[in-house]
Amino acid sequence: MIEKIKNLIGNILKPDGSVDIGILILRVFTGFLMLQYHGLSKITSGTARWERLGHALTDIIGIDSFHVFFGFLASLAESLGAILISIGLFTRVSSFLLFFTMMIASLKHFLKGDFSELAFVYAVICIVFIISGSGKYGLDYYFFRRR
Repeated sequence: MIEKIKNLIGNILKPDGSVDIGILILRVFTGFLMLQYHGLSKITSGTARWERLGHALTDIIGIDSFHVFFGFLASLAESLGAILISIGLFTRVSSFLLFFTMMIASLKHFLKGDFSELAFVYAVICIVFIISGSGKYGLDYYFFRRR
């Protein structure tokens, strides 16, 4: 039993295997936390909240319409996008959409005079996923890898 644990730890700590396990852990926890604490409440709250969320983008870029649409897209990025990131499917696209949402949230807070470190941290994590993809333990690897 101890030998099996040693072998498992040895395989995890190998330079070629630990990166993919690190990406897996980061993907699953980031996706779960985003969905649980941000996405679910926004996607299920309805148009009034989507309109408030949409104002974050439309006020910055100076558009007087499409508030509900952009708010819905932000809610979708934080819910469905978080699920896709967790399972490693369409990871780069989902991460880009979530990155964009988090940068708008950070910018909104910055323009109000405060700093949202949580939105900024999520944005940086999304940059990691945009660069790395889902890793070997994501569905992207199984469906879209070049053979």
